Amino acid sequence: MPKSSNILALNELGQSIWYDNLSRNVLNTGELAQIIQSGVSGLTSNPTIFKKAIADTSDYDSDLLPRAKKGMSTADICEDLMVADVGAAADLLLPVYRQTDGADGYASIEVSPFLAHDTKGTLEAAKRLWSRLNRPNIMIKIPATEEGLAAIRSTLELGINVNVTLIFSAAMYERVADAYISALESRQAKSADIKNIASVASFFVSRVDTICEKTFDAMVKAGTAKESDKPSFRAKIGVANSKVAYESYEKIFAADRFKKLKQRGARVQRPLWASTGTKSADLSPVLYVEELAGRDTVNTVPPQTLHALIEKMKVAPRLHEGLAEAKKLVAHVNALGLPFDKLLLDLQAEGVKLFSESFQELLDSIEKKRKALV
Repeated sequence: MPKSSNILALNELGQSIWYDNLSRNVLNTGELAQIIQSGVSGLTSNPTIFKKAIADTSDYDSDLLPRAKKGMSTADICEDLMVADVGAAADLLLPVYRQTDGADGYASIEVSPFLAHDTKGTLEAAKRLWSRLNRPNIMIKIPATEEGLAAIRSTLELGINVNVTLIFSAAMYERVADAYISALESRQAKSADIKNIASVASFFVSRVDTICEKTFDAMVKAGTAKESDKPSFRAKIGVANSKVAYESYEKIFAADRFKKLKQRGARVQRPLWASTGTKSADLSPVLYVEELAGRDTVNTVPPQTLHALIEKMKVAPRLHEGLAEAKKLVAHVNALGLPFDKLLLDLQAEGVKLFSESFQELLDSIEKKRKALV
């Protein structure tokens, strides 16, 4: 597959495109290899993606059988299957990692969502996954919960790459960036390497639009809001919220505190735009890619969005435009009576819950198959 002109144009702006999808089928059919050729330079996975890949197909049954016969537990079989896929994806991306001197080419694997509020458990899981995969271009995904923040800093201090996930607010993003910089400072104080550590901060976009619109619809139904006000923020507040967070990124990583680390070879912790597939047929499938195109960022896209991006997209540095308008829109949403800050907190809790439910479904499916095979 030739290089996509749109992906190349985004790369020239300073944005990388990663693929938010992974399965045995994606690997075995050559799909991942082809999209890497098109310019995709990384991959993300999560419990919901693996649930669809493993629980909803028979693609893994032949690999599950020998593990079941060995007497492996359901949890160990699940981790084995995920590690195998992420490792294979990382191997395909290794040339990108080398060509970009470690700036890109990463494959991400998430710790169990059951550990979202367990600092010690998260750290141990991160260390185990890192050791098992044993590749430089792996990122361990850890959610930005209160307990997760401590684990994130400790994991980075050990020299393990981290993809911080489930970030919804600029305030939380700033705490994530602080954890990253603090970890680098700690390593530097110990004369440990900081040049080869990479991290991204996954900031979710479309879910912000969804929860605001859903909450506003409930307010209209209750008679506390006017339907005519909805177009003023529909499919806009997620982008506005992301632009506010990006302003924080620019300030934090341009400040003297990080400059001292940068002089020693430290990389910035790039914002990664996640949940960038549109949820409504009347919206452009590349809405969240076009509006958030800009320097020092990653956009991880699901299959439908990637295909639309390659086929049709207007590439321009829009991320750096309209910050004042973005702040006004956030203020406007609050003025309409939407409890914006609370909704962003709710989104993180809901994200943990949804991933936990998907992971439990995955474990239940493997357990059922394991019992049927032995």
